[in-house]
Amino acid sequence: MASRSTSFGTRLFRAFRNLVVLALVLGLGGAAAYALSLVNSRTYGLDVREGLLVVLKGRMLPWGSEPWQPVEPDLLDAYAPLELEGNTALAVTGKRFDERDELDRAMYTVIEMLAKPRVSSDLAKDLEQGLYYVRRAERLHGLTEEQKHSLTRMQSELAFFLARSRLDDARKQLEEAVSQLKRAADSETKHQREANQMLLAVEPQVKALSDSLRAAVHQISQPAPVAPPPAPPAAPSLGADLSPASSPQ
Repeated sequence: MASRSTSFGTRLFRAFRNLVVLALVLGLGGAAAYALSLVNSRTYGLDVREGLLVVLKGRMLPWGSEPWQPVEPDLLDAYAPLELEGNTALAVTGKRFDERDELDRAMYTVIEMLAKPRVSSDLAKDLEQGLYYVRRAERLHGLTEEQKHSLTRMQSELAFFLARSRLDDARKQLEEAVSQLKRAADSETKHQREANQMLLAVEPQVKALSDSLRAAVHQISQPAPVAPPPAPPAAPSLGADLSPASSPQ
C-alpha cells in the first residue's frame, strides 16, 4: 500500500517537474521571440518596387518587413516612395539598417544622384524638380557632415532660381493688388474713397517697382548670349598674284 502511494507521489512529482520545465522552456522561447521581434521592428530597409524606391520597416515578428507608413506628417513626407525615373539604386537595396540615421544616409545618396543634374540646369522644369529633391533631402536628419555640405551646395545652386521666382511672384501680387484697388475705386461701395486714396498713393510706386522686377526677372536674369566663334581668315584666291612686289626701276 505504501509502495503504491510512493509510486503515485513520485509520478505526480515528475509530472509537476516536467510541467514546470515545459513552462520555463516556453516562457524563454516566447521571451526570445519577443526580443527578436522587437529588434526586427526597429530595423529599416530599402527596396525598388515598380520603379519606386520604397522604405521598409521590420514587422513585429522575428523576421519580415513591409512598406513603412509613418503616422507623423513630416516623416510621411520624408520617407514617401521616391520615383527613380528609370535609375537604379542597387547600392542601397537589400541592406538592413539598424538605425534611422543609417537609412537617412542611404536615402540621401539616391536623392543626391537625382537632384544634382537638375539643380545645375537652366531649365525651369529641371530646377523645380531639383527643388523637390532638395526639399526631400532637407527632411533627412541623419546625414554625415560630407552629405550636409553637399546639400548646402545644392541649396546654393537653387538660391538664384528661388530668388527669381519669388521676385516674379511679388510682382504679380503687387499688380493684382493694384487691379483690386482700381476695381474697388470704380465701384460704389463704402471703401470707394479709401481705395482711391490708396491708389493715388501707391500706384506710381507699384508701377515703377513692377517694371524693375519684370526687367530683373525676364532680362537681367537671362543667361548671357554666347558669342559666335570668330570666322577663320579667308584663304587667298587662286588667281591672286602671289609673286613678290617688283623693285622700283
